[in-house]
Amino acid sequence: MGLMVELLKVVAALALVVGGDVAEARQQKGELWAVLVAGSSSWMNYRHQADVCHAYQILRQHGVPDDHIIVMMTDDIAYNPENPDPGVIINRPGGPNVYQGVPKDYTGEDVTPENFLKALSGDAAGLQGVGSGKVVRSGPNDRLFVNLVDHGAPGIFAFPDSYLKATELADTILAMRRGRRFKEMVVYVEACESGSMFAHLLPDDIGVYAVSASSPNQPSYACYMDEHLNTYLGDVFSVKWMEDTDREDIRRESLKKQFQIVRQEVTESTVMHWGEIEIDRQHLSQFLGDKRSASERKNRKNRLRENDLCLSSATPSPDVPVAVLQSRLRTSATPGEAEALKQQLDSLHQNRSFVSAVMESLVVHVTDADLDIVEKVMHNAHGITRWPCYAASVAAFDKHCFGLARNPFALRVLQPVVNLCEHGYTAEQFANAVNAVCRHGVVTGIE
Repeated sequence: MGLMVELLKVVAALALVVGGDVAEARQQKGELWAVLVAGSSSWMNYRHQADVCHAYQILRQHGVPDDHIIVMMTDDIAYNPENPDPGVIINRPGGPNVYQGVPKDYTGEDVTPENFLKALSGDAAGLQGVGSGKVVRSGPNDRLFVNLVDHGAPGIFAFPDSYLKATELADTILAMRRGRRFKEMVVYVEACESGSMFAHLLPDDIGVYAVSASSPNQPSYACYMDEHLNTYLGDVFSVKWMEDTDREDIRRESLKKQFQIVRQEVTESTVMHWGEIEIDRQHLSQFLGDKRSASERKNRKNRLRENDLCLSSATPSPDVPVAVLQSRLRTSATPGEAEALKQQLDSLHQNRSFVSAVMESLVVHVTDADLDIVEKVMHNAHGITRWPCYAASVAAFDKHCFGLARNPFALRVLQPVVNLCEHGYTAEQFANAVNAVCRHGVVTGIE
């Protein structure tokens, strides 16, 4: 009897040791966290929330629990008056409802760059009483996946009422790294000029790997125009990486392999990667979840068919409002409806011409009408190195001319501001030009 008791004690002790080893192994492996952001609002921008909802479904299907996924989106699409299928969001023609089960962590007015940075960096106190209050509670062995989808401009990622500066994102990531808030982070950004969010800002030795839908001076592209819904269902880069993920066994496919596939398939813009490129050797499952998904399938023929369908409808993001109105015009039911749509198109073009003319007037004012410099500033594409000048100039334009978040087309005319700063003109000179030219007051609603 005594021998049996001693044996039981030994077994119990071994169990404690093994249990401790398992717990320690889990801690060493770390946890996976995800932050998904759609920065836009309105039916015209349906595709951004559809992309983010699809990304959420991928994470859940691969075993990432809701308490480790933060979703930030306006949430004005699923039950939008223009949605003929209330409660349904799709990311491809005839696709599944990707809205089902999506957490409502931060919606409506809570979708701000400040709240995003607080959620990402784990600032629970700063989000007390805001949305779900959920934040990334990561440690030194954890991995993060961040997906940002919206409109963009040089050094800018837009939100519904404001914008995130590339330097703010970089500063937050660097502070998190210094605070040992992650082991590795992967960031996928879908936006025009999205490469400018990382160029010369993301070090290659801090455990962060980023992929952008386009280079620092290219637009991103929308795809899957749906005439039933009268909007685009997805963005080309997002569609490509997610449809690839849906097909493949992500426990075998590496980040590098997906990057190569997506870069080849996204023919309109140049998909680029940044930061610590060696991270791309790891399997996708390290950042999207390691549970096998029922949707995994390998079918090259199907891949080519779906690619053609997406690419055949690919449209530069800035041209989406025009393309949507033209589609509605083609399918208009009555002469009265057609005339109203023609007037909307005319108004859209006039408003865009107004924004472009204002920017040219600002450039002329700053350069004292030096036509040679005006030509260079208006048509060249410098990268951003003089960040303080650029940030202050953009803030003046946003505050006194066109609210950038509420005028998506205004984002398209910011390259000359970059060029002015790179040519040595100052933010003070630009602010003086704004005071002289933008006497019309702040304008909003220009798509």
